[in-house]
Amino acid sequence: MSTSPLSQDALKAMVAEAALAYVPEGSYMGVGTGSTVNFFIDALAARGLAIKGAVSSSEASTQRMKALGLPVIDLVDVERMAVYIDGADEIDGHGCMIKGGGAALTREKIVAAQAERFVCIADLSKRVEVLGAFPLPVEVIPMAAPEIVRRFALWGGKAELRMHQGQPKVTDNGQHLLDVRGLEIRDPLDFENQVSQWPGVVTVGVFAHQRAHVCLLGTPQGVQTLHYAGVAMP
Repeated sequence: MSTSPLSQDALKAMVAEAALAYVPEGSYMGVGTGSTVNFFIDALAARGLAIKGAVSSSEASTQRMKALGLPVIDLVDVERMAVYIDGADEIDGHGCMIKGGGAALTREKIVAAQAERFVCIADLSKRVEVLGAFPLPVEVIPMAAPEIVRRFALWGGKAELRMHQGQPKVTDNGQHLLDVRGLEIRDPLDFENQVSQWPGVVTVGVFAHQRAHVCLLGTPQGVQTLHYAGVAMP
């Protein structure tokens, strides 16, 4: 008797549930943004884990957590967090990621930098050998966007302004987003370092400095746990 393959939502729910094991009770934690993280927020509330507080990387996640009665705190009120749980648009074999499809890349990177451990939760479709097939989000100061588009073109990338209801998409920080297609990011750390120096770039959606310590990958066979060499584990 054949069984139906698990849906993408089922895979996301599976890794979200598995991520609860990485949340120490009585700790502060960071929570990311996106569809997989929504499953995690729901699972965290259902399990009733006693956490001191959660720092959110977006207004959307903040609203979801508050609606479920989870204690949400501001990042300025905590120095370090035990763990940061977030998804990825792509993740490579070294734990480097492309993030920002949900437009929260700047706050995600800030929160991730103050966590002891980054646990990425994703389904199998997000695992890649080389970053870049997913359009790279870059948050920019609006007046700098045309020049940044030109710079990416010199690298073979086609950058387009992200639109929403006929207007430029505005981030939680009041800035605009470029989505860059046509890139092959074979050295994510060098790429992140270079693009971050361009005038007008707020955040580039390559997470190499804040790469994952662990990835919980949803597969048809179950949750695959990936640990990344060279990332210090607390």
